[in-house]
Amino acid sequence: MMRKFNVIVSVLLVMMVALTACAGNNTEPKNATNGETGNKAKSYEGVTIKIGVQGSGGIFGKAREEKWFEQEFEKLGVKVEWTEFQSGPPMTEAIASNKLDIASLGNMPVVAGQAAGIPFTIISQMLEGTNNVAILVPSDSTATSLADLKGKKIAVTKGSNAYNFLYRGLKDANLSDSDVEVIQLQPDEAQPAFESGGVDAWATWDPYITLNSASGKAKVLEDGESLGVLSPSFTIARTAFVDDYPELITLYQKLINKTLAWELANEDEALERYAAERDIPVEIIAGTFDRARMINIAVSDEIIAEMQKTADFQYEIKNIRKEIKVADIVDNQFINAALQEPLE
Repeated sequence: MMRKFNVIVSVLLVMMVALTACAGNNTEPKNATNGETGNKAKSYEGVTIKIGVQGSGGIFGKAREEKWFEQEFEKLGVKVEWTEFQSGPPMTEAIASNKLDIASLGNMPVVAGQAAGIPFTIISQMLEGTNNVAILVPSDSTATSLADLKGKKIAVTKGSNAYNFLYRGLKDANLSDSDVEVIQLQPDEAQPAFESGGVDAWATWDPYITLNSASGKAKVLEDGESLGVLSPSFTIARTAFVDDYPELITLYQKLINKTLAWELANEDEALERYAAERDIPVEIIAGTFDRARMINIAVSDEIIAEMQKTADFQYEIKNIRKEIKVADIVDNQFINAALQEPLE
């Protein structure tokens, strides 16, 4: 902007000539990547988004086959790297070592990870949490409540959402962990142990609940509805990645929504696909939809409060070493932006 000078006419004319000579020059720098005026576009050269999934199938299986994530991220020059896990705790460990940027997992790994100081952000809720976690017993078991498991062996994956569910259930039944024998097993270890009678009960999540109950191998002793304990799942992202590339987090959310929209619009195809992946009847997969259909929504105050109950309980029983405030790591801006402007 030309400054005002209260000077003689000759000097004013000189200044006007100088300004006229400069008028042909753009005072804003050229965009280094596309030649347009304005701020320099953000460079994604060398950026890879590392996505963690539990297992190889489900909605992520369809998305990976169609390369929906790769196609959209590659438009920005971003590579996609997928890593498979059996459960949530190894995911938070991978985030801690910068080997993973984003993942969906249950409530207990989120609480334990926050208490351990792992820098991640909760960016959306992926499961409601009412019926997706349960305690199974063999179909011929005489147990009718958790109290009947006193002195019994219970399999559970340490640090999982089922781990929190089991311990909160034991407390409600006036049992301590010394009243039962808790055996820590990953799902691929717990399944044969349960089938062979090596354990008397199994605290787990879907699809294992539906797989075992629908096939007649097990019955549900307790679930979230009967115990009044929610086990929601979430998507979390490594905080440094969120801070550096917020727009990539929003794009990820849009792609999740696209994948869920495909599942909803093509439910018969999805059921057939998921059944073939596990080599099980379609009816069993349909049962998992009733029990634990994936969602992608903002984290409500009510869910934050439920998560805080879990955090406080885990601190009380010394499963985590410090008190935490779950609300401190929740950021709904990315899911809200993705819902407002979906992919075409």
